[in-house]
Amino acid sequence: MAIATVDALGSRRGAMVLLEVLRSEGVRYIFGNPGTTELPLIDALTETPDIAYVLALQEASAVAMADGYAHAARRPAFLNLHTAGGLGHGFGNLINAHVSGTPLVVTAGQQDSRHAITDPLLFGDLVSLATPAVKWAREVTNADQLPILLRRAFHDCSAAPSGPVFLSLPMDVMEAMTAAPAGGVSTIDRCAVAGSLERLADYLAAVAPGRLAVIAGDEIDASDASGQAVALADLLGAPVYGSSWPAHIPFPTAHPLWAGNLPTKATEIAGILGAYDAVFALGGKSLITVLYTEGSAVPAGTQVFQLSADVRDLGRTYETTLSMVGDVRASLDALLPLLRPRLAERADAYAELRVAAARIYAARRGKLTEAADAAFADPVIAPLVAAREIARAVGADTAIVDEAPATMAHLRTFLHSDRTHQYASMRGGVLGWGMPASVGTSLGLDRAPVVCVVGDGAAMYSPQALWTAAHEALPVTFVVINNAEYNILKNYMKSQSHYASVRANRFIAMDLVDPRIDFVALAASMGVPARRVTRAADIAAAIEDGIRSGAPNLVEVVVRAT
Repeated sequence: MAIATVDALGSRRGAMVLLEVLRSEGVRYIFGNPGTTELPLIDALTETPDIAYVLALQEASAVAMADGYAHAARRPAFLNLHTAGGLGHGFGNLINAHVSGTPLVVTAGQQDSRHAITDPLLFGDLVSLATPAVKWAREVTNADQLPILLRRAFHDCSAAPSGPVFLSLPMDVMEAMTAAPAGGVSTIDRCAVAGSLERLADYLAAVAPGRLAVIAGDEIDASDASGQAVALADLLGAPVYGSSWPAHIPFPTAHPLWAGNLPTKATEIAGILGAYDAVFALGGKSLITVLYTEGSAVPAGTQVFQLSADVRDLGRTYETTLSMVGDVRASLDALLPLLRPRLAERADAYAELRVAAARIYAARRGKLTEAADAAFADPVIAPLVAAREIARAVGADTAIVDEAPATMAHLRTFLHSDRTHQYASMRGGVLGWGMPASVGTSLGLDRAPVVCVVGDGAAMYSPQALWTAAHEALPVTFVVINNAEYNILKNYMKSQSHYASVRANRFIAMDLVDPRIDFVALAASMGVPARRVTRAADIAAAIEDGIRSGAPNLVEVVVRAT
């Protein structure tokens, strides 16, 4: 049976107009957790079978599910929260989405605007609440406004700098009748080519072979420019470093020029970049630092070149020799033909760099393997060993969502894949993203298998995602790295010799014991089969079994504490 459009039917409720716009924009899922103010939308979905409602049991999970979906499906996600309280619940993961530049159309139900004068329950200034974490926020005051504001939201969340936008939807607006046409989808080409590419080609060609490094930022993933980044690195024989705190690894980790992700301290970043005369950063926000250290991440005398679609990131923190605004893929497509003839005379030197890089890559991986082998038989699993076994089990093809600080750095070093969309992590740094993001990632990949690696502390922020994974029958394998502590915090405290905690060997609020969390029982309570692993030799088999099952499952890996 054909589904009639709003335009054909004439006057319809605002909620139906909203769904007609969503359908035309290609929306397949609405992520949310409903309350009274969302009931007009829920009711309208009864007559819209081609748009599915993905039920999260808490709004923070709903936001992260939408975030994971948007990155995996490579399109905006639509999210519906419940008034001021629901928006507040979701705010942590909304900050993650804001920092990551995730294209989200975020909405929240609002009390009937005629009721606002009485200060009713659940009423709040949603626009003011949302504003700090979105590109813009607005309340729809008339059902006739819905088509224009919704189209604008889908356009603007994808435009550079991409990120969430917010619409407040009062109940009376969603119930009101309107004859406003739903309109159509606009085609917008945002792939602008940067200027000054001839100058950039001259600069890059002037850098001595072996003295240039490339930084592969998250914008490579957003613009689908991994192939162009590989071509650039091969042409220059340049090592490629990932962002210090990435949402993605947009360069093949099996490529010999891949040098790993940069550290998160300015002094350590400077120690690496100091080996080069110049760095070329593809995308903004590539040198995020976590804790303060003295000095700049870019050493004096190191030239910086930047290419980003976001003008705000250019020259923002570090002096640059040349920064350019433009889409990464379109601009590299234009740059490469300019660069090739300028490098032709030194082709042999660049070829030697590529050969040397392959030797360095193999040696680095050999040392990692030796270190993991040496600790493999330890009575309690070392995080390094857990990371190696996880990477081995997952292989080169299955998507990974990572929110496990104890193993995160190790896991990235063990990845070995030609795929450039395999890995995702939480760029915003707010815990509670990984488990629900893996649910959205599987949906965004048409229900493909996903392995979610999550710390025990992070897992307790959004464990409700287990229920949604079971309810949707998604093939997500949740790997909980359990050290029964806030490992990253305790390690930092131990590095501060002047702390009283170190002298007393007492770390307040750092240990998840008395009682220890039983993740197997927690998973079972939400309909997810689970098993606990305490031997390194059992990790890979447990994860492989979980992936093969084609169903949600959980593997708890007990690792060594600090």
